[in-house]
Amino acid sequence: MNTSYDVRVWKIREHKGKDRKTGKPRSTYRVRWLVAGVDHGKSYQTRALAESFRSKLITAQREGVTFDVVSGLPEPMARELNSRSWFEHAVAYVDMKWPRASAKHRKGIAESLAQATMALFATDRGAPPDAVLRRALGTYVFNKARRDHSEPPPDLAAAVAWAASNTVGLSALADAALVRKALDSLAVLLDGKAAAASTVARKRAVFSGALRYAVELGHLDSHPMERVSWTAPKNTDEVDRQVVANPTQARALLAAVDSAMPEMTAFFGCMYYAALRPEEALHLREDEYERPKREGGWGWLHLTGATVAVGNGWGDVEGTIEHRALKHRGRNATRDVPATPALCDLLDRHIAAYPAGANGRLFVTRRGPWGAYRPTAGQPLTNNAYGTAWRKAREKALTPAQQRSPLARRPYDLRHAAVSLWLNAGVHAPQVAEWAGHSVHVLMKVYAKCVDGEQEAAKRRIEAALNAEPTITIPSES
Repeated sequence: MNTSYDVRVWKIREHKGKDRKTGKPRSTYRVRWLVAGVDHGKSYQTRALAESFRSKLITAQREGVTFDVVSGLPEPMARELNSRSWFEHAVAYVDMKWPRASAKHRKGIAESLAQATMALFATDRGAPPDAVLRRALGTYVFNKARRDHSEPPPDLAAAVAWAASNTVGLSALADAALVRKALDSLAVLLDGKAAAASTVARKRAVFSGALRYAVELGHLDSHPMERVSWTAPKNTDEVDRQVVANPTQARALLAAVDSAMPEMTAFFGCMYYAALRPEEALHLREDEYERPKREGGWGWLHLTGATVAVGNGWGDVEGTIEHRALKHRGRNATRDVPATPALCDLLDRHIAAYPAGANGRLFVTRRGPWGAYRPTAGQPLTNNAYGTAWRKAREKALTPAQQRSPLARRPYDLRHAAVSLWLNAGVHAPQVAEWAGHSVHVLMKVYAKCVDGEQEAAKRRIEAALNAEPTITIPSES
C-alpha cells in the first residue's frame, strides 16, 4: 500500500441540483481532500453525513495516521475497504469479464473459479457436500445471467449462502502457501487423476487473471503468484504424429461413415479435405460453398464463423448454441479455403440428398421415417451425434491395433491430417497457415513433427557438404 502523511482536507462544498426522478430541488454535499497531491472526493446526501466523514479524516490527520494514496483513506479505513472476501472478488471478476467474453469462455471462467474456490474456504464447518458446492459455484454463483435474474435454485440456496460466508479474505492470498494450494487444486480432476497440461494452463490463466484484477483494484499490493515457485505440467502444443491418418486411412474412415450415416460424410470431409474445425463445418451455409466452374474442378468455402454448443444460460440469447466469429479473428472477418474436387463431390451429393436447414446450414440434425431424412429447425449436429458416428467408423475401418492407438481418435484429428498433408505436399507454410486459420509461427510449432521427409533431406544436404571436394590453392613462387 502506497501511503503518505501529506494530507490536506478542504471544506465541504454544497452542490445544488434537481432530483432525477422527481425533478425537485436537491443538494448534495461533497468532501474533498488531497493525499500526496492526488485529489479525492466523496459526496453525501446530507451535510451531517459529510461532516461526520470529514471529521474522521481530520482526526486521522491530527493523530499522524498515514493515508493511502490510491483510495485517499486513512490506512485503517483503506485496509477495511480492501478486506473483501475471495467470494466477493471472484463474483466481481466474473461480472467484469462477462460482457466481452464468449459463451464458451464464460463457462470456462466459471469452471476454473469454482475449482479454485473449493481450495479457498476458511473452514469446512457446516459445509454442504463438495459436489453440491461445485454445482452451486459453477452453475449459479459464477453465472452472471442467472445470478442477476433469479434466486438460487432451492437445492443450491444453502450452498450459495454457505460459500458466500466462508471463503478466506482476499488479503489472505498474500500467503504463498494458500496460493499454491489453489494452484494444486487446478491440476487435479474430480476423480483424483492429473489434469491435462492444456486444461491446467487454461484454468491457471483464469485464476491468475482474477488475482491480477485484485492488484488492479488496489486490494492486493502485488500479484501473489510472483512469490510462488509452482511448476505447471509441461504443455506440448505439437501434434502427435500417431494421430495423423494417411490418405488411405482417411478415405477408409470416410467410407465407413458413408456406409452407416451418409448424412455426416461431407461434414467429416470438410475437416479432412479443407482442414475445417468442427465448429466451422457446423457453421457452413450452402451459400458459402462456391461450386467449381467446371466439372471435376476446385471450389471454395467462404467461412464466416463458428457454431459452438455451450449449454443453456451462458450466451446472450436463449438456447445452448453460440454462433461466433472465426477463431482469433474479428467479428466480421472471413476465411477462404479451397475445396478439392473430392470435397466438392461430397458436398454436391450431400446437398442433393439432404437439403440445408431453414437457416441455410448444411450440417443440421435430421429426422424422418425409413431413412427419409428431413432437416429440423436448423439445430446443428450435436457433439454426441458426430462423436458416436466417428467412433463406429473407427471400429469398422481400422484394425484392432489401430483402434487402440491414437490414430484419428477424434474427428478433430482429420484437420491435423489435412494440414500435415498440405505441408508434406510442399505447400508454402504462409499459404497453409492462411487456409487453416493459423499464424505461421503457431503452424510450424504445432505441426513441426508432422512434416515428413525433412530429416532425410537435411541429412542429404549435410552429407553433400561433408563429401564436397575442397578447393586447394597453391601459392605461386614470386
